[in-house]
Amino acid sequence: MQAQVPFDKRLKRIVRRHDKMSNGVVKSINSDGLIVAKPRLYRPRFPLKGLLAVLFLGFLFKGFLFAYLGEAEYVERVAALEGGSVLEQAGAWIMQPDPVTVMAAGGIGTILP
Repeated sequence: MQAQVPFDKRLKRIVRRHDKMSNGVVKSINSDGLIVAKPRLYRPRFPLKGLLAVLFLGFLFKGFLFAYLGEAEYVERVAALEGGSVLEQAGAWIMQPDPVTVMAAGGIGTILP
């Protein structure tokens, strides 16, 4: 029974490695010239970094508009959007001033003339 345990552990390790390699392999050459196949690293299918970059740029754009137009004009324009079509109402909901927008506008306001 003792010899069976290491065999099962080795078999489980081999099966796990085989499952990882079923997604693809990367072959590399060691310093001694041996070609070794390693499993390709898993990367998420959804580009999370791209989504975060779009969100960051969106808040930056809102902050720029808030700083450039001023609070009263910005709120007035968002209120005008709220009375429009469904798409304009969705835009008004997205463009309403939030704490991140106000904070970004404070930083951008120091740069704008």
